[in-house]
Amino acid sequence: MTGPVEERPGRSAPTEGAQIQGAQAEGAQAEGAQAEGGGQRRSGLRNPDKAVRGLGAGTLALEALVLLLAIQPIRVVGGDLSGAAIAAIVALAVACVALAGQMKRAWAWHAGTVLQGLLLLSGLLHWSLFALGVMFALVWAYALHVRRVILG
Repeated sequence: MTGPVEERPGRSAPTEGAQIQGAQAEGAQAEGAQAEGGGQRRSGLRNPDKAVRGLGAGTLALEALVLLLAIQPIRVVGGDLSGAAIAAIVALAVACVALAGQMKRAWAWHAGTVLQGLLLLSGLLHWSLFALGVMFALVWAYALHVRRVILG
């Protein structure tokens, strides 16, 4: 069937102008509701708190994964990786995973910031850890920015 589909008998399709006017009316009602009531959400998310917690937990989980997967390439390509540096990487990865599970607590965001600082400090053990620290500090700063925008 290549032609237009017939409408049901007794019903007529709304014209394009009526559809545009209906959409404008709905938009005006939504704007009026936001201007009048303080109960409207700032973002379009159903549960902004959960979304932000998921962002923080996902960021920390990804950081833990990257840290653990980075051990072998750093040893092979980067040269001398001491036992203290490997222990620091594993400890930071474990802390990331533990903290990802605690993101519903208010202090977890501050602890995540401290964790980024510790990763930067571990750059004293090996230069590549400092590079990872810079990258993840920037990602964490963006996550904090998104949290501030969504939650206000």
